[in-house]
Amino acid sequence: MTQPASAKALLPLGLFLTLFLGTGIYFQQAGVDYAFYQLASPVAILPAIILGVLLSKQAFEQRIDTFVAGVGERNIVTMCMIYLLAGAFSTVAAATGGVDAMVALGLNIIPPQFLLPGLFIIAAVVSTAMGTSMGTLAALAPVALGLGEAAEIDLALLAGVLVSGAMFGDNLSFISDTTIAATRTQGCEMSDKFKANLKISLPAAAITIIWLLTYDTGAVPPKIPEANLWLSLPYFFIIVLAVMGLNVFAVLTLGIILAAAFGMFTVGYEWVAFSKDVYEGFTSMQEIFLLSLLIGGLSALIRQQGGLKFLANTVSAVTGRLFKHKQQRAAFGIAALTGLTNFAVANNTVTILLSGEVSKRLAEEGNLAPRQSASLLDIFACVVQGALPYGAQALLMGASFGLSPLEVSVHTGYCFILAGVAIAMIVWRRPLEARTSEAVA
Repeated sequence: MTQPASAKALLPLGLFLTLFLGTGIYFQQAGVDYAFYQLASPVAILPAIILGVLLSKQAFEQRIDTFVAGVGERNIVTMCMIYLLAGAFSTVAAATGGVDAMVALGLNIIPPQFLLPGLFIIAAVVSTAMGTSMGTLAALAPVALGLGEAAEIDLALLAGVLVSGAMFGDNLSFISDTTIAATRTQGCEMSDKFKANLKISLPAAAITIIWLLTYDTGAVPPKIPEANLWLSLPYFFIIVLAVMGLNVFAVLTLGIILAAAFGMFTVGYEWVAFSKDVYEGFTSMQEIFLLSLLIGGLSALIRQQGGLKFLANTVSAVTGRLFKHKQQRAAFGIAALTGLTNFAVANNTVTILLSGEVSKRLAEEGNLAPRQSASLLDIFACVVQGALPYGAQALLMGASFGLSPLEVSVHTGYCFILAGVAIAMIVWRRPLEARTSEAVA
């Protein structure tokens, strides 16, 4: 049973952030290589979990049950399975020459000066089709890494561009978990939420593309690797299957099989090597796999002890004092609640599910249309999730590119721009719609 609202329940999260980010920043200032890898994140979260268990008022066995239930939560397990398949696909694609083939093809097609906006648009399209930012990043990371190295682009910027495009699509896709969760909790149609989202997402995407065009990526002629372009076909099959709406697990599994099959027929890739590469791909995701499970358990403890309820009550009280216009008050309340919850649980789908009931109440009190509350829920979950250094997207790209998650998160320009555009439109008020069809005064 969830306890009354409690600020103390958030202490474990504060401890984890202090240990993980604080240690990384300390070693980075000391000039230590791989500063954020000096203290492994699954180890950094253990003291926080212990503190969360100690703070609970449940019987000891119930505390453990709460933690384990959080570890086994459906969205957490789904995310971890995607990690494994993503790692296997990246490793097999690299071993068979598929990555080199896509790099060569990409450098021949995309003009060097448009490489960054081109990758942003590709990631956005693929993510919209697949309905998952994680599946998109898993499919595109090895190709983008090769392109970045060939064109000598800052890899942290490149990783941030990929996350930006992936979050754009995740936010808008009809088959995304976040879209489904947002529309179900707010009681609106997906098409209505999609239209409300476009009013904010498209201007943000346009600004992002203009910003990316300011980077000079054509100064150094890219080094185009020699490759068999036939090996790029598995990637196109993946995109086609994604557009057809195939489940992300099926898409990634077929991607692994197709990459191996093309390698076997063209470069003599062997079954033994295939099995070893799949396992190597699994082990490459070990750290983020463990961290995601442990974050799920910690989030369950925080929720059970009233930490999220405290955030909801605080947001309602603050927005009620700051804003007189009821639609504005509701919109900022939903935005703040969603952002703070995502900061606590590091999963945008879980955030929407946890914040949905309170957000619906805020929307009803503020006479805000369900499509608007659903749109705001999804947008601000997207903003925080994309920019979160311990979020799944930054962790995956950090592992794939050999970067610290913080380096990735600070370069997710679209997420920050999206937040700015959304806040500006809330302040402007005209895009906000009342629950009736009447225009907002």
